[in-house]
Amino acid sequence: MPSTVKASGGDKYNNVTMSQNDRDDEIFTGESSSKVKLVTTNDQIRRLQTIIRDKNVSRSEFVFSADRLIRLVIEEGLNLLPFSEHIVTTPSGHEYDGIKFNKGNCGVSIIRSGEAMEQALRESCRSIRIGKILIQSDEETDKAKVYYAKLPKDISKRTVLLMYPILSSGNTVLKAIEVLREHGVIDEKIILLTLFVTPEGIDTLSSAHSKITVLSTEMNPVVPVHFGKKYFGTD
Repeated sequence: MPSTVKASGGDKYNNVTMSQNDRDDEIFTGESSSKVKLVTTNDQIRRLQTIIRDKNVSRSEFVFSADRLIRLVIEEGLNLLPFSEHIVTTPSGHEYDGIKFNKGNCGVSIIRSGEAMEQALRESCRSIRIGKILIQSDEETDKAKVYYAKLPKDISKRTVLLMYPILSSGNTVLKAIEVLREHGVIDEKIILLTLFVTPEGIDTLSSAHSKITVLSTEMNPVVPVHFGKKYFGTD
């Protein structure tokens, strides 16, 4: 019989599953101080996760469901951006105490699967700039290698939404963060937006970059690593 994939990541990570319904809680793995946040789980999100994991689902339904889940993560990710108070005057002449996001944010997608998240970010932030980083495994050493990077020139002054749908081993994301740091971006200004993470990936990331914030929908030892191929139709 095939093994069953459960929502939690083992006893060590049971606190993650238990805390999913409190979006204000910061969830820590082991003794790590890396900040991991999971969006509030409901039946809608669980259904989207189920469709994405189903090996028999059609590509059209997969993409439709993935786009919906991506949009939820992007919208939640915007809540993590810095903002300031902003007072506006309504058409009836009343003042409203609101907020506005501070200038200086950008997105960076890790090619290729990260590009699946770009459209949702553009639809949520019309004028936001988006950079790209291409990372692939070296054929000889099997280590992550940067082949291409195009980033805003002033990225060191910006808060970066790093987009990568699946955090598995964490090696690709580590390499992308290395590129960002080479361009002057500090860990505190990096927010990783992802759909699924593994405990291993979080521990790998946390050990090297404890001050990066990670936002996802689920932590599980088994993640849909087929995401990129299925989404872009190369499976």
